[in-house]
Amino acid sequence: MSGPQCCANPPTLNPNSGAGHVEKLGGLSTYVTGSPDSKLATLLISDVFGYEAPNLRKLADKVAAAGFYVAVPDFFHGDPNVDGGRPLQEWIKDHGVDKGFEEAKPVIQALKCKGITATGAVGFCWGAKVVVQLAKHEFIQAAVLLHPSFVTVDDIKGVEVPISVLGAEIDQFSPPALVKEFEEALTAKSEHEIAFCLTSMYGRHQISLLQVDSFVKIFPKVAHGWSVRYNAEDEFAVKAAEEAHQNLLEWLTKYVK
Repeated sequence: MSGPQCCANPPTLNPNSGAGHVEKLGGLSTYVTGSPDSKLATLLISDVFGYEAPNLRKLADKVAAAGFYVAVPDFFHGDPNVDGGRPLQEWIKDHGVDKGFEEAKPVIQALKCKGITATGAVGFCWGAKVVVQLAKHEFIQAAVLLHPSFVTVDDIKGVEVPISVLGAEIDQFSPPALVKEFEEALTAKSEHEIAFCLTSMYGRHQISLLQVDSFVKIFPKVAHGWSVRYNAEDEFAVKAAEEAHQNLLEWLTKYVK
């Protein structure tokens, strides 16, 4: 369950941050950035602090600069989990990941209506669970999970698109041991899962192999949330975050095309 580490180093929310703008997309207020002429999109799904976090929007702008049309929806409908608000366990009853999954579908459809032909999704903490749900049903073409919360080995086993999991050495929600289990499940899936799609072709049976490309990495000496809740004045923290950003960009560039 989410707890204190999930809410550590809270950002100072700023609705005016970022180079993009906010518009309605799939029924949700959404920060969008990047060329509207791009055919490739990336959906960023936030942690519990929501879509007005400056570091998150800065990352969205960075992904947009790589050629993607980027959408960062407000899945919390103006009610992020900020200091002074409701206790997290109470708040999350109104903002469950299943609800986020359902609300992500019309956002993806709205992107298609804009001419988008391929979409990748990146999820942070709470958002990682939404992304892994999308990745089970091929709503997206690639997935990246960063310091995920709520994600289980069974979730990972159900993934049907290329997936990257970037974990932290210091993480009570997805500790290194669990991330290693994710890696083992993905390796086994790639090597051994066979779908016997039997079709008759010239009198022969054709067998299709279902393989899911994956990349799993544990970042040393960083804690849950490091990729978006870093201190901009801490050189080590910035470097670790930027390394994660580069890894996710490489994954998106490789598979969203």
